[in-house]
Amino acid sequence: MDANHSTCGFLLFFFIGLYASFQCCATEIDANQTTWLFANASQISATKIPQTMFGISFEEINHSGAGGLWAELVNNRGFEAGGQNTPSNIDPWSIIGDESLLIVSTERASCFDRNEVALRMEVLCDKDGDNICPAGGVGVYNPGFWGMNIEQGNKYKVIFYVLSLSPLDISVSFIGSNGLQTLATANIIEADVSNWTKVEVVLEAKGTDHNSRLQLTTIKKGVIWLDQVSSMPLDTHKGHGFRNDLFNMIADLKPGFIRFPGGSFVEGEWLMNAFRWKETVGPWEERPGHFGDVWKYWTDDGLGYFEYLRLAEDLGSLPVWVFNNGISLNDQVDTSIILPFVQNILDAIEFARGDAASTWGSVRATMGHPETFDLRYVSVGNQDCGKKNYRGNYLKFYTAIKTVYPDIKVISNCDGSSKQLDQPADLYDFHVYTDAKSMFSMAHNFDHTSRSGPKAFVSEYAVTGQDAGKGSLLKALAEAGFLIGLERNSDAVEMASNAPLFVNTNDRRFNADAIVFNSSQRYGTPSYWMQHFFRESNGAILLNSTLQANPSNSLISSAISWQNAKDKKDYLRIKVVNFGSNRVTLKISIDGLEGNIIQETGSAKTILTSSNVKDENSFNQPTKVAPVTSPLENAGNDMDVILPPYSLTSLDLLRSSNIVQVAGSNSALQAY
Repeated sequence: MDANHSTCGFLLFFFIGLYASFQCCATEIDANQTTWLFANASQISATKIPQTMFGISFEEINHSGAGGLWAELVNNRGFEAGGQNTPSNIDPWSIIGDESLLIVSTERASCFDRNEVALRMEVLCDKDGDNICPAGGVGVYNPGFWGMNIEQGNKYKVIFYVLSLSPLDISVSFIGSNGLQTLATANIIEADVSNWTKVEVVLEAKGTDHNSRLQLTTIKKGVIWLDQVSSMPLDTHKGHGFRNDLFNMIADLKPGFIRFPGGSFVEGEWLMNAFRWKETVGPWEERPGHFGDVWKYWTDDGLGYFEYLRLAEDLGSLPVWVFNNGISLNDQVDTSIILPFVQNILDAIEFARGDAASTWGSVRATMGHPETFDLRYVSVGNQDCGKKNYRGNYLKFYTAIKTVYPDIKVISNCDGSSKQLDQPADLYDFHVYTDAKSMFSMAHNFDHTSRSGPKAFVSEYAVTGQDAGKGSLLKALAEAGFLIGLERNSDAVEMASNAPLFVNTNDRRFNADAIVFNSSQRYGTPSYWMQHFFRESNGAILLNSTLQANPSNSLISSAISWQNAKDKKDYLRIKVVNFGSNRVTLKISIDGLEGNIIQETGSAKTILTSSNVKDENSFNQPTKVAPVTSPLENAGNDMDVILPPYSLTSLDLLRSSNIVQVAGSNSALQAY
């Protein structure tokens, strides 16, 4: 994701009557006009779409990870967000009690070398005497990321490290948003915590509050040091720390790959705040965290390099790692001194792919994953091509990676869609953020791109500005048209992903996004639902198809052949975007079935549309704009289909053999 929201300017318009194979079919339709679509189901001249064609791009933006997909409930769990100079700010932690009851500050007193800041809590009140503590005790509380979602019957593990020169008597509780309702609590009594001690407790919620908080309180006088206070629900995906509902939403897209962790998040405004993978692996307590200065918030880096690789594995998607190449938005390392950065990346690849006995593979193994990760793609930087040192730095990384890992595909930031690259690469990165009309027109962008050089990785595309709103139907339809163009050019484009993927509704740094959530709710925008229409395209067969009508640009279509993995049935899918304001009658003719017929029973039509092209989904109406599927009447080789104005229509035509074996004989009859 580009922090400057730069707009790509590659706009190509082609006005023709009948399109040849692999050209985007786009036509302007007069009001109520009929048009024709011809599809050839024969695979003789068809091509296979890459298995990685459509995936997802995850960036730590909009609190996508911290306070989102990563299920950690505590915000600033290690008290490091205020910086290494103490005393420091402990936001969003707050104090329970006034200064006559306790004094709270930070000190560099932690037992962890890489994150030395700890919280010091001097309790001045006591159970009895002249200064008696309130009944509920004094201490600190953490509201998480705009409230913690605590649900009745669910269990939550709380971990913290504590040090005190006197015996410990402390309560750990989840408290409702009003500060009064106790949802779960446990009292921790330890006779000796004179050395830093790890405390673990599982709390079972007796009530529900979607905006609760975690608090640690005591009614005992003394000094207590706290550090690395963490809380996780026990029911994360596979116990791997991913919030179930959000994980399931991206899993439903069946992504062929996941690109991570950015985006500008990888670069940083300054290199000192760039994503450093070595700081994000190993025990979570020992990770220092860092301030993401592009999107302006702190991350504890619980969601680190290891977790991203495991996320890809859990999704069944190939990981695409974007690494910093010594360049940020404001400073860069000269090529003459880039070699330590190069070695750092070789270490990272060894972490993912090295055996458990290797230096960095052994670190992975100690984290519970002795098996290697299937890392095949790496991207050298993010939108850095025009920067002074990029080409020199890139060549150093490319050469070193290919020398040790010749099979890894290296992705360049430089665009090769309109001219040949002046550097070796397996793929080139392509980003586009623009208005709806321009996005729809860009379906043609790769029509005449060379097929002999590196293929494109369209890693970030999105309609932005007024057309996008917070996720409009108009945005989704323009992007659908663009994706159909990419699909038809899949011999020149290997991968594509929408961005951004997630947004916490409390921190919209970028509009619009595919999935919107808060602590307890989530919904998909129309763009999210649009991507469902392309789930079966990965590894499918692209068929020849053409539209015939008056020339212009309000319709675009594609046809694929795909097999349902569950029942092994074969389908022919036709996708059509009507980007105009008029209803269209589409007359479809299919030939080349080669011993197959289209079966009406089992064929279906799915439409994404709404009464207003600017309609959006919301927490109150999460499926206001969502696909509607119905049986396809009169499905056959020749049929008529109505395309509503501003709509995306998908026809899944069940194919079956027209040869029926006669029982008890070797003869066959043709079925009609």
